[in-house]
Amino acid sequence: MKKKLNIEFLIIFILGVFTSLSLPPFNFFIINFLTFSIFLILLFRKLNQQKSKKNFFFYGWFFGFGYFLTNLYWITISLSFDKSFIYLIPIALLLIPSFLALFYSLFTLLFYLCNPKNILSAFFLFSFLFGLTEFLRGTILTGFPWNLIVYSLSEELNIISIISVIGTYSLNLISISFFAAPALYIYRKSKKEIFTCILILLLPILFYTNGAIQKKEFLNSPVKDNPFKIRVISSNISLDRFYQNIETEIVIKELISISSPERDKKTLFIWPEGIIPNTYQDEFYLYEKIIKKNFDENHIIGLGITSRDFIDDKYRYFNSFSIFDNNLNLIKNYNKVKLVPFGEFLPLENVLSSIGLKVITNNFESFTKGENPKIISIQNSFGELKFLPLICYEIIYSGNFNENNNYDFILNISEDGWFGKSIGPKQHFVHSVFRAIENGKYVIRSSNNGISAIINPLGQIEKKIDYGQSGFIDFENRRKVKKTIFSTYGNKIFIIFILLYIFLIFSFNRIKDE
Repeated sequence: MKKKLNIEFLIIFILGVFTSLSLPPFNFFIINFLTFSIFLILLFRKLNQQKSKKNFFFYGWFFGFGYFLTNLYWITISLSFDKSFIYLIPIALLLIPSFLALFYSLFTLLFYLCNPKNILSAFFLFSFLFGLTEFLRGTILTGFPWNLIVYSLSEELNIISIISVIGTYSLNLISISFFAAPALYIYRKSKKEIFTCILILLLPILFYTNGAIQKKEFLNSPVKDNPFKIRVISSNISLDRFYQNIETEIVIKELISISSPERDKKTLFIWPEGIIPNTYQDEFYLYEKIIKKNFDENHIIGLGITSRDFIDDKYRYFNSFSIFDNNLNLIKNYNKVKLVPFGEFLPLENVLSSIGLKVITNNFESFTKGENPKIISIQNSFGELKFLPLICYEIIYSGNFNENNNYDFILNISEDGWFGKSIGPKQHFVHSVFRAIENGKYVIRSSNNGISAIINPLGQIEKKIDYGQSGFIDFENRRKVKKTIFSTYGNKIFIIFILLYIFLIFSFNRIKDE
């Protein structure tokens, strides 16, 4: 009996591993029809064969462990830059997926406790609980909504266009149903299962039609020139700049070279996150001479840099996006709100710091959280541009970023060097596509050691500098788009889908499984 159970755990672990192949950059989403259907059938059959809560807890855990171990291994690369963290790599490699797998344990345990009576109620309960725990994973303890199942459809732009209406979490819930639908046909007892299976599998056709209509409307909308050119810089400056004390001026000169500033042309230059080493925001004026030599009064520079404020008799540090004129006067500033646990802040810092732990990305204490996402407005004699700045990790969150939707685009700056030469930068980039569609906004992305791009509100990549390359791309005009339904209501729409699934679960649970 024990040997049989171990084989089951191994099979479920393998299902999680194979499901990882559906995610970017592979996108073999066809695999999910197999893995999700097998997983659902196994759980449903086990309800009738055993009454062990413990086993159901581990069914979810082994699936999640296989899934996260194989698609988040690259997180440990961030520990390889500082020798004092190297011993933590094998621990983090196992601990991170082990913790995230607990969300899937919750899902399978609740599935057991709800004890669905037939395959139809089991199907909707499976989708509902899986989708709900994915939402909880994205919100609890600051949240980590990386690699939701729906990201396996990231290359199917016409299908995922529906997130402009219902949002990513709602489509994630529907995607789980979509992938598990073959189980209804395999385990069918009547025409009800066949009909439901066909209906679920037809949904992507409806979504595709919606996407085609949106595409046509977008391409027929007028093109508007920006009041000034936005030049997005993509660089490949090594993270050694922080660990080997590379001279700041060398980095600045490289960025200027990539930027290729043109005299008398109104331009906003966007440099990546945290790109300037060994320099705080209030010290950037030290490089005024080299900046003034290369940039004129028509140029402004936006970049990621560490800022600090003296508050309550001590310095507080912020991961900031700052905008300077060519005299290095600070024009605008935004402090990052969503900080990376252990990367940018240390939970329970007083306790953990006493045993030698520290944040990964800097040599001082934790960054301080900014107050709120805010819209930045830049004006000149030709007009005004408004944008919402998001720093690195902040782009992964689905929801209403700002109650005021009156801005022209989302600006995302990032440092993807922490991911190394792995699948991490490609996974990170895909979140920008989803945010563009959800909010009906262009996303302008500037990355160091990653992918930089201009993504339109359809999720199409209009211009791109691929991973491993340096250069710039210009954002000079845009098409006007209507405010999306999701940008108005945010994840409140997900609640409607939750209630719908609860209704379906109770409705079908009354039907006897013949």
